[in-house]
Amino acid sequence: MRTDRPVRRVELDAAAEVDRAAWWAKIPAVAAILESGLNIPAGVTFLVGENGSGKSTLVEALAQAQGLNAEGGSRGAMHESRVTESPLGGLLKVVRTPGRRVNSYFLRAETMHGLYTYLENLPRPTDTDLHDRSHGEGFLELLERKFRGYGFYLMDEPEAPLSFTSTLRLLAHLDLLRAGGAQVVIATHSPVLTALPGATILELGAHGIRRTSYDELELVTHWRSFLSRPDGYLRDLLR
Repeated sequence: MRTDRPVRRVELDAAAEVDRAAWWAKIPAVAAILESGLNIPAGVTFLVGENGSGKSTLVEALAQAQGLNAEGGSRGAMHESRVTESPLGGLLKVVRTPGRRVNSYFLRAETMHGLYTYLENLPRPTDTDLHDRSHGEGFLELLERKFRGYGFYLMDEPEAPLSFTSTLRLLAHLDLLRAGGAQVVIATHSPVLTALPGATILELGAHGIRRTSYDELELVTHWRSFLSRPDGYLRDLLR
C-alpha cells in the first residue's frame, strides 16, 4: 500500500470565526477537531460511533472542505434538496500533499436519489441507468465508476442500502482502492466494513475522537454479544 496520501490533515482555518455555542460545535468530536485538527492516515479510515456522535457531520464537512457537494458527487456537482449540513466545512482548512492531481468523490447514502437525478440530467450524461437499479446495486455501480485510482474519497453510511454480500463486495473494492493509493474516509455503523485488515478505526463519542482496534470497538462488542445470545437482549427489550 502506498503511503503518499493526498490529504495530510484537516484543521480550523486561522481566519475562521466559530460560534462555539452552536449545536454542532458542542459535539465532542467536532470540538476536538476545532481545537487540535485531525491527521488523516493513508488508506481507509472508518469513523464509528453512536447516532449523534458527529460521524456524518464530520464526513460532510470533509467533503465540503475538499470542494465537494455535501449531498454527494464530485467538485462542481450542482444539486441539493434541503440544506441540513453544519457550516463546519467552510471553517476547515485541508492540508494536502502537493504535486499530484487528486480525484475526489463523495457518496452519501441518504441523498443518492437526488445525485442520480442530477447525473442523468447533465448535458452529456453517462450515468443514466442508476435509477433503473435497486438502491444497493446503483450505489455500488456508481462507486465503482467514480472511486478510481489515486484520490481522496468519502462515504457516509454506505452500508445502508447494501445486503451482507454487497457489503463484502464494497469491502473488497476498498482494498483495491487503497492498493492503488486512494485515501478513503467512511462514516459507518458496519461491523463488516470495519473488519477490513489494516484500516484505521476512529471511535467518536463523549471522549471526542480516539483511535481503536476492531476487537476493542464498542460496536463490535455489542454485535458479538447480540448474535451469540439475541434472547438475552430481547427478553428485557420486549417485556
